[in-house]
Amino acid sequence: MNFPPNTGTSRGRGRGGTKRNEDANRGLGAQLGVQSSQSSQSSRNEGGKGELMRDYEKDRPLDMIERSLETLKSGETELPSSEGDPRGSVRGRRLITEVVHSRPQGLTTKNGCTGTKITVQTNYFKVLKRPSWTIYQYRVDFEPEVDNTRCRRGYMNEHKHLLGGYIFDGTVLFCSKQFKEVPHSSYVLELVTKNRAGENIQIKIKHVGSVEAADNQQFQVLNLILRRAMEGLNLQLVARNFFDPQAKINLENYRMELWPGYQTSIRQHESDILLCAEIAHKVMRTDSLYNILSEAIRDSDDYQNAFKRHVMGMVVLTDYNNKTYRVDDVDFTSSPLSKFETKEGTISYVEYYKKRYNITIRDYKQPLIVSRPTEKNIRGGFNQLIMLIPELARATGMTDAMRANFRLMKAMSEHTRLTPDRRIERLRVFNQRLKQSKESTDVMRSWNIELDSALVEIPARILPPERIVFGDGKRYLCDSRADWTGEFRQTSMFSHVDIKRWYVITPRRNSRETQEFVKMCIRAAAGMKMQISEPRYDEIIDDRNSNYSQAIDNAVAKDPQIVMLVLKAPNEEKYSCIKKRTCVDRPVPSQVVTLKTIAPRQEKSAGLMSIATKVVIQMNAKLMGAPWMIELPVRGLMTVGFDVCHSSKNKNKSYGALVATMDMKTSTRYFSSVTEHMKGQELSDQMSMNMTYALKAYREHHGVLPERILFFRDGVGDGQLYQVVNTEVKFLKAKLDEIYKSAGREEGCRMAFIVVAKRINTRYFVNKRNPAPGTVVDDVITLPERYDFFLVSQSVRQGTVSPTNYNVIHDNMGLSADKLQMLAYKMTHMYYNFSGTCRVPSVCQYAHKLAFLVAESINRSPSSGLENQLYFL
Repeated sequence: MNFPPNTGTSRGRGRGGTKRNEDANRGLGAQLGVQSSQSSQSSRNEGGKGELMRDYEKDRPLDMIERSLETLKSGETELPSSEGDPRGSVRGRRLITEVVHSRPQGLTTKNGCTGTKITVQTNYFKVLKRPSWTIYQYRVDFEPEVDNTRCRRGYMNEHKHLLGGYIFDGTVLFCSKQFKEVPHSSYVLELVTKNRAGENIQIKIKHVGSVEAADNQQFQVLNLILRRAMEGLNLQLVARNFFDPQAKINLENYRMELWPGYQTSIRQHESDILLCAEIAHKVMRTDSLYNILSEAIRDSDDYQNAFKRHVMGMVVLTDYNNKTYRVDDVDFTSSPLSKFETKEGTISYVEYYKKRYNITIRDYKQPLIVSRPTEKNIRGGFNQLIMLIPELARATGMTDAMRANFRLMKAMSEHTRLTPDRRIERLRVFNQRLKQSKESTDVMRSWNIELDSALVEIPARILPPERIVFGDGKRYLCDSRADWTGEFRQTSMFSHVDIKRWYVITPRRNSRETQEFVKMCIRAAAGMKMQISEPRYDEIIDDRNSNYSQAIDNAVAKDPQIVMLVLKAPNEEKYSCIKKRTCVDRPVPSQVVTLKTIAPRQEKSAGLMSIATKVVIQMNAKLMGAPWMIELPVRGLMTVGFDVCHSSKNKNKSYGALVATMDMKTSTRYFSSVTEHMKGQELSDQMSMNMTYALKAYREHHGVLPERILFFRDGVGDGQLYQVVNTEVKFLKAKLDEIYKSAGREEGCRMAFIVVAKRINTRYFVNKRNPAPGTVVDDVITLPERYDFFLVSQSVRQGTVSPTNYNVIHDNMGLSADKLQMLAYKMTHMYYNFSGTCRVPSVCQYAHKLAFLVAESINRSPSSGLENQLYFL
């Protein structure tokens, strides 16, 4: 049987959002850069379509290593047991996670000392009074059952004079009062209220535990108290954050609204309890799924398939209950007149919505939207399909067409890309509203909590600028722009590979424009003292996929160093076809360009030489040349980046990519490997297998194993940190120690394992401006249970820069915190797809680029023949 949301069939069904749906809805802002308000440069440097040169948009104990690989491949590995997992416990319907202690034992200090000392202002407020209360936790049941959380909270609110300061989420009650037990009952309090119909509702409250002020759970309660206080600001909760519909910004030309809001979190930091507050924006579309259905009927012969293609996977918002759902299917055999079973009997959707929400459905012939129950729904005992009415479901998120609309993105950025001074002002206004709203101050006062008015100011340091090394030993000292693009006009690359054999595949009608651009590339290369010979051209009749595949086969048969392919316009299907052919079937480095890039309109042709220069730099990097280098003080260092990307075509598949350097002190070679894994599968064995391959490549290249390994792990959320600390790192360290000890190194492998986090809410400012590249913070706002620091590595001229968080969860390299911070900063200068610093260490960005390419375009492991080349740039 299928149900609309909140039908009263079982508990837990009304949460339709759940983590999957909430994350998807919340993620739309992150993908747009509208929630983080980060500058275009910042997101561009992270890779993706904004990069200056995205590919198609320019765009040893050897026997021991072999045995390790065989062991890993055969699956004869024993992962550490996860029994007795102490991560947390279920309270009500939420998992309360415990603090993960990832700070290495014996660490004396995590503070560095190198650099210029400065003071920065942060987006944190200090909690002035440390709570000294005991909080009692109760479970609340209603008889008869009340399904709507808002009603449950309303009934409880009628008895607030008995409860004092309390927090109630619909199931769990946190209260500072301890109630006496009712005689001959397991309940401590039984209350009676009446519903609208005048029927008695019995509220039964049962004591289930308590939270002391010293417990980590107090911060869960503090955050609940803060959210309760924020309700007094007349904000609306959408998914997990509060937004202000009264201050919404209408983008009428695009049928879209921007709702400003706040993301907040209270945590124990180094010595104080701090509230982190970040400005967020939610994109709310004003068109419903009914509008999209009407357009599909008007514009398409097969409107059913067209509508399905448009809405499948979309996250929708239903205003009547403020919940989000993911569209999994469309049922054209059902309509609002269809009936379903409830406890009161059979009822149609039309009758249900009129009775439950006083909503009149206008079109009785529209199909129904299907949303499958999530894991959380199923755990709550509800495993039926959720049926939604198109005219009541509002579309969220942005389509590819919207993202490609320059005017729309520009209109949005004017409101979402806040400069530091505007952000600081908005944070102060938020603080004042909390302090001036009577409802908010009553909540805070009832719990004896007080918030400071001033933003927290903390000490920071600016690391010394890096020297970029070019050809002939020429060095360039980075300035505050952290950009050395202009240096290539009169400087040769650090090392280059002359291109003597290469093919250019282009549609015949675009042959002239292609040849003009190739000549420009040859001139640009000559200016950098790199020789590119005239290529062989293969002019295909048209741009069908089969013609590109055949042309690639013909070209590879002639053993070229690299193949350039010209597309008429960006096309994911053609790009995927080309990359599958050149990365898997006929492995050869490939460079894809579009006509829009290489033959722009006359008024935009001024920067064409710059584009040609970047294409040459990229091709050189793909052929194991090095466009530039940094001064690296550590010898025998292997730096490794690991990231995971989920396939958009198969939600159960993910790809983990590992990219490693081969000691940049003496080599410009890289190693890369990518493996597929299914949903829920542990990454430990695959990470260790890829790492063993990397060690094998290093030993074949240098004859010895690396002296030290600096491992950067990206793609880890807070909820996954326990798994990484207690499984991935231990398993990887054990495997590497095994290899090293068999090579006669009894001390094992010297390695630092660092989790890199980009999606964080921390911001810091210098005199109401963005901090300079190299600004590091390692105190006050860091966490006491971690060996962590924040680093701003890129220069941002629009909006507010987002620092990157580095969490060192294992370290026996023998280097101080100061040196680890400097090494992390150095590594942000080595991403060859952008002649400037990027937001994360280059190996992380390479790993992301490779995982994304495989997940989106190739969907299988690339050929091992390309593993030493940066073919995925």
